[in-house]
Amino acid sequence: MTLTRHLGQFVADLSPNRLPEEVVRVARMGFIDCIGTMIAGRQEESVRILTETLAPGDGPATLTFGTRKSPAPEAAWINGTAAHALDYDDVALRGHPSTVLVPAILAEAEALDASGADMLTAYVAGYETWAELFRRDSGLLHQKGWHPTGLYGAVGAAAACAKLHKLDAETAAIAIALGASQAAGLMSNFGTMTKPFHAGKSAHAGIMAARLAKAGFTANTDALEHPQGFLHAISPTGTEDREGAPRAGTEWAILTQGLGIKKYPTCYCTHRAIDCVLDLVATTPIAPEQVAKVTVGISDYFATVLRNHQPDTGLAAKFSIEFAMASGIVAHRVGLRELTDGFVQRPDIQALMRKVETVTTTEYDPALPGAAPSDSVTVMLTDGRTIAGAPVSRATGHPSRPLSDQQLYDKFADCLEVGGSDIPAGLLFQRLEELGSISARALTAAG
Repeated sequence: MTLTRHLGQFVADLSPNRLPEEVVRVARMGFIDCIGTMIAGRQEESVRILTETLAPGDGPATLTFGTRKSPAPEAAWINGTAAHALDYDDVALRGHPSTVLVPAILAEAEALDASGADMLTAYVAGYETWAELFRRDSGLLHQKGWHPTGLYGAVGAAAACAKLHKLDAETAAIAIALGASQAAGLMSNFGTMTKPFHAGKSAHAGIMAARLAKAGFTANTDALEHPQGFLHAISPTGTEDREGAPRAGTEWAILTQGLGIKKYPTCYCTHRAIDCVLDLVATTPIAPEQVAKVTVGISDYFATVLRNHQPDTGLAAKFSIEFAMASGIVAHRVGLRELTDGFVQRPDIQALMRKVETVTTTEYDPALPGAAPSDSVTVMLTDGRTIAGAPVSRATGHPSRPLSDQQLYDKFADCLEVGGSDIPAGLLFQRLEELGSISARALTAAG
């Protein structure tokens, strides 16, 4: 059986009663974190422009947990863009799974009046499909210019929506193939509105792939593994595994890979260094005027991703190690309130960013592709003293250092406050904790 067909069979066979409790818990955490960041990001300019340009008509799907409704494909596109707009959503599999899967599932589940149990099952179908593709290429897609969220996301969302529609194995394989042909996303657009657009467009692609396949649209059911197919087309080195036995259905990648819940609303490549600098200033307070130089040790890959060295907007600052260090030293935090144009443009922040330099390494952590074994921060003071933070190998929120239940709720509540939620944080969080026993429409109902 081809890889594409195998995944179609896996999706068709998956059912709520096959999911271990821990698998459901991780999937539910993906919904909680994504919906929080979606609401926090809904007032961003990218979301406003996209909504006005698409001008969706009325429909069954809720836009960003507000009062407006639209057809499901447009809702997924807008909601996915909102969820990724602040770069605060979870990370795994070299990308951001939930920011694609949740908006696609939520919108289509409302259209289908699906149950929360079906939504969680669809999430697992999408995650495991994404993981199957991820594990077949050890190359770093970013280095070829690809944004994995936009590539893997379109295929994963297609698998998730195929599950929601309860497609048979053959039709699910066609949906997955259709998702693969809609995959896109360039690294060169990081730090602009187009990065979150990648996530939203992939969510939209997943819905359209499943709907078209269900209606009889055709695609080749070897589209992933064909010599001219998805895996080879995106591979940075041409060494992808197109013939190995699939693991989807025999092990749970969602348990071995997990989800990294972001503590900071910046590119994940900054997080270990932020942990380091915040630990440093917590134990040794430093006044900005005392700083002569800040040296950050990261991988060359991280340095390439963090392309903005003197940003002047909150959006650009998300991809700046210089800003992350300046914010950490000046504000003792790197949060939503610091990722504003006004804060980034402050003279003390701009001055401190010019004192930050990076030292890179090509030694990588085998368990974290593209990452150095650890990231470090050293501050040289004007009086000649040097203060070094303890190197950090796993960021706070990584599956090995998970946020506590209280930290997860605090982040969720903070996101809803920033986004001006129409539903109280406590009520919506409770609904999400009970997602397996309520419906999609009950989840989005007005508070």
